[in-house]
This record gives sequence, C-alpha cells and structure tokens, in this order.
Amino acid sequence: MRSVRRRESTLPGIDAGIFKSYDVRGIVPEQLNAHAANLIGRAFAQEIGGGTIALGRDMRIHSDELAQALSDGITAQGCDVVDVGRVPTDALYFAVGSLKLDGGAMVTASHNPPEYNGFKLCRQGAEPLSLEDGIGRIRETIALDDFDPPARTGAVSQREISDAYVRHALSFVDGSRIKPFRIVVDAGNGMAGAAVPRVFGELPCTLIPMFFELDGTFPNHEANPIDPANLRQLQKRIVEERADFGVAFDGDGDRMFLVDEKGRPLGGDVVTLLVALNLLKKHPGEAILYNLICSKAVPDAISRAGGRAVRTPVGHALIKPIMKHEEAVFGGEHSGHFYFRNNWNADSGLIAMLVALETISESGQPLSELVASVDPYVRSGEINTKVSSIAKTLERVVKAYPKAIVDRTDGITISFESWWFNVRPSNTEPLLRLNVEADSADLLEEKTAELLVIIKGHRRKKSSTAAE
Repeated sequence: MRSVRRRESTLPGIDAGIFKSYDVRGIVPEQLNAHAANLIGRAFAQEIGGGTIALGRDMRIHSDELAQALSDGITAQGCDVVDVGRVPTDALYFAVGSLKLDGGAMVTASHNPPEYNGFKLCRQGAEPLSLEDGIGRIRETIALDDFDPPARTGAVSQREISDAYVRHALSFVDGSRIKPFRIVVDAGNGMAGAAVPRVFGELPCTLIPMFFELDGTFPNHEANPIDPANLRQLQKRIVEERADFGVAFDGDGDRMFLVDEKGRPLGGDVVTLLVALNLLKKHPGEAILYNLICSKAVPDAISRAGGRAVRTPVGHALIKPIMKHEEAVFGGEHSGHFYFRNNWNADSGLIAMLVALETISESGQPLSELVASVDPYVRSGEINTKVSSIAKTLERVVKAYPKAIVDRTDGITISFESWWFNVRPSNTEPLLRLNVEADSADLLEEKTAELLVIIKGHRRKKSSTAAE
C-alpha cells in the first residue's frame, strides 16, 4: 500500500461537497471547474492503478471543457484515454465492458438542472465507484496532494461505439416479436435523443419524437422523469397521438420510465416487474433483484413466475455487487435504473425499454390492462420532508408503531397485512423520503396522512389503526 504523506488535509480550490455517495457532482463553475476536473482525473487514474480509461460526455454546455480537463488529468497520471465522444451513460459502461478497459469516466450530471455537471466513475467491468470504495480515496488523494510520480504520460485515442452499443442493446430482444406500436419518446433534450432513433431504425414501430435535439440548457423541461411535472407534455402527446404508450428518459439516458396509452405514468417498480417477467421466460428460476422501495407486486410476480426475488437497499453502487453475488439476471429500482447481467451488471434505460417493449408485444394487451393484471396495489410515490433531526424523526416513527417488526435495511420499513411503508434519509440533504403502499386508495390516503403527521412532529389524535 502507498504511504500517505503527512500533511494537512485540504482541498485547494475544490468544494468538498461535490464528492457524493455514488458520483462527483456540483454547480459549474462555483463548485466544479476545469481545475477540479484535472485533479479528479489524476486521482481517478491513480485509483484505477494504470491502464486505459474510457471517457464519455453528455450534451451539457460545460461537458466538453470538463471532459478535456479530466482527460488531461488522467493522462498526466499515466493512464491512456479512449475518448468515445458524446454518448449516453450506459454506452460508456458498454465501452468499458466490451473493450475490456480498466475504467470509465462519464461527464454528466444526469437529471440535474443545467447549471450542474459531474462525473460517474467506474472500474473494469463497469463496476461503479462509491464514496466508500473509490470516491472517498480520490477526495483524500487530492486533499493530501498524495500523487505518485507517473512513469509516463498517457495517450488519447478516439473510438466510435454508438453502432456497436445499439447492436448490443438490440441483442436482448427478438425484433421479429415486436409489434408495430406507435410510441411517443421524450428524450428531454438529453442523450437518448442520439441513441433512440438508431434503435427504432431496426424496429417495426413508429417513433413519435419529443425533444430529441441535444441541448444542455433543457429548454422544454428538466430531464428528470421521476418528477411528475416533467411528464405532462408527454402524457398529453400520447393521448393526442392515440399512441400505444410513451417513454421518458433522463438527461444522460440511463434511466427510463413508461407512460401507458391513457397517459398514466408507471413507476420504475412496475417496469421492473415487466422486464422481470420477460427475462424469467428466457432464464427460468433465476434471481431478480428489486430494491426495498418497490411495490409488493414485484416480488409477488417474480415468485409466481418461478424466479427468486432478492430484496436490496437503494442505490446502484450497492446493487451491482449484489447482482454479482446473487448471480442475478436482472435488477430494478423504483428510480428507473435497470441492471442486466449480460450488460456487465450495469444499468441501461435503452435495454430496459426494449425488453419492456417485447413484454408488451407478447402480452397482446394494452399496457394499462397488462399492468392492471399484475399490479393490484396503490402507492403514494416518494414524498420528501425536511426534518431537523433525521435520527430523532426515525425513532419517533418507530415508537408510533410499537407492535411492528422494524426492518432497518435502508432507513425504516414496517409492513402490515394490508399496507406497508418505508422512510429513509436522503444521502445529500436533510430530508426523509417516505413511500407508502396499500391495498386500497382510502387506506393509502389515511396511512400517508398519519405518517406525515408523525414525521413532521405534529401532535395527533390517537388512532385505533396506528399499529395495525
């Protein structure tokens, strides 16, 4: 192990807050700039330990500048760079895996507003770095100026991967089984706008594009489809076009959400269910991962289909190692991240869209009817509440249900016969995130209101059903 120079730990010219649980992210240029990118590139190359690193970027207005600075830092520390250009994040993962490179760096801030940018970093096999395993050491290397003398200066080469990436995504489905649907796709002016037309050129479907122009200012809406406000234009267009369904991608194209023919959004957990049913036909009895925010409909359907349902915490850096350990064929999150074993356990919104499209085609039902046949529950969606003390608030929730069994895998999960909830802290803000699911809309409304009163610390009347 390298010796650590004994000096004061500081981050000269860098905001330490940009080093997040799963990536590096901040406002440009106040928090993240070319100087920071160069140092992060050097520290990342040292963390990887040499070899070749793939570098990709999204369409944000500062991504080219930050990518250049990151590349300069990587090569200065002795690693070579394969520049794959402007691509979705899942294409960057594809490059690392298919070319058997030693690491990858994607310049993107995913779904954040235009003033943000950042880096998603991975090792060989597209294994992500997290704050606990990699990102924290990168931060410390910069803080201590603990760079090893490089033996050489790395070289930079360019590589076009888009066609190979699309062929890889299409390999997950049988194109002859896809029905000629009319599909509205909202790329949100993000990177899916570059990849989706290539895919639909190989399918019998009619593509109705929305906001496919690559524009890092996001002139139409934020490229964050988990926020219902950003789906309204898509919902309206689906109904106007009498389309079979719609698809929304986030800014860097690695997350995907479906909207049915009636304009009703599907959660990422329902998409997880649809993809799981497809893959269990091709891989009977195998493990499927789902995170603990997902609906009970997901493990129910996996079990009925003969699969092995494995519950996980939230977060891609946590799920990918579990994918390997369980040898799972697929894993899904409520947030729209979908992981595939045959994709180096990495997530891909494009592959998830294609597999879901094949599932819908084979069902012979409109999407709304297909979902109704496998999902009998109602959900609150994620409700965020600012709190003064996360620990005290969580314990207040536990005390409100004294007879319940508490699962602390990720925050707090408590289940009853006809409803359940999870409340967990944000990784970056003083927020608690609440998700509630119930057998009926009335029960959901009652329990959601009850929990919000507890979380906010208001006095409430005694409820005969509080611990039921």
